[in-house]
Amino acid sequence: MSRPRGARRPLAALAMDPDAAAALLDDSVLATLAEHTAPSPLPLLHDLGTDVARQALAGTELLITGWGCPPLDEDVLASAPRLRAVAHTAGSVRGHITDACWERGIEVSSAAAANALPVAEYTVAMILLSGKRVLETARDYAAARARTDWLHDRPGMGNYRRTVGILSASLIGRRVIELLRPYDLDVRLHDPYVTAGEAAGLGVRLVELPELFADCDVVSVHAPLLPTTRGLVGRELIAAMRQDATLVNTSRGAVLDQDALTAAVLAGRIRAVLDVTEPEVLPREHPLWDCENALITPHIAGSLGNELRRLADLTVSEVARWAGGEGFAHPVRRERLAFLA
Repeated sequence: MSRPRGARRPLAALAMDPDAAAALLDDSVLATLAEHTAPSPLPLLHDLGTDVARQALAGTELLITGWGCPPLDEDVLASAPRLRAVAHTAGSVRGHITDACWERGIEVSSAAAANALPVAEYTVAMILLSGKRVLETARDYAAARARTDWLHDRPGMGNYRRTVGILSASLIGRRVIELLRPYDLDVRLHDPYVTAGEAAGLGVRLVELPELFADCDVVSVHAPLLPTTRGLVGRELIAAMRQDATLVNTSRGAVLDQDALTAAVLAGRIRAVLDVTEPEVLPREHPLWDCENALITPHIAGSLGNELRRLADLTVSEVARWAGGEGFAHPVRRERLAFLA
């Protein structure tokens, strides 16, 4: 999107960790931002309390934020009297957008929609791999160094008409549902804020939470971590899961009862694919590390590597829209914060 010739570019600044800026904003991204903002180059601020930062913030109308951005509290906003918008290059804005921002009426955008795609892709891959029993089959194959009787050893293997449960129609949950459509799967959803009609539009059947866990071969958790969802997947729900069912969590570890999950996995009742845990890195002696029924990855489902460019591209598009007077295409609304990660 190009700006009208002669149109004034809004004064902007970057507010994020320098390492995040280096990973997200290459020369081509910065050059495109320079077409829509001033000055060039944009100042990179990390500590917003320094004299240099205050001087830059004094004229800033648009703040482009990222991982490591400090909270934009009353003191920071006092140094930024002209600030009217924040475009965030990552997903959640909870770490830096404060009540003071909303009370001033600052517009907020997030790249959460862009970050949802790789998480959904990871989730779908794990759902399909778990159905094919890929991890345990590869392990057994390596141990035997020979083929076994595949026709009889794993009669439950496969993804044909397998039942998949999605916990929460969040941005990521909806993308997972969308990506699962080409497969011969029965997809069910639990989300108390989704109506039966909306679920039908998504192509899924809306069910109650106990039914989701009791009847599905795979349950994938996409609920944001909020006061109301901490420990949501508790001992009773985990105990209700089918023998050999798989629980996938790409949300936050604290949404699950970690102790109850560990007990079920160690007992061989269920499998777990965990991209997040509680705590975020389990203690070295935690039994899940050595459990054959658990796959633990280090929070890699979200944007990494070349996927970071998707975040940058969405943010550049948002900056261009806002600078051109069109407003954000991916706004974050204060009234929706209770439902967002």
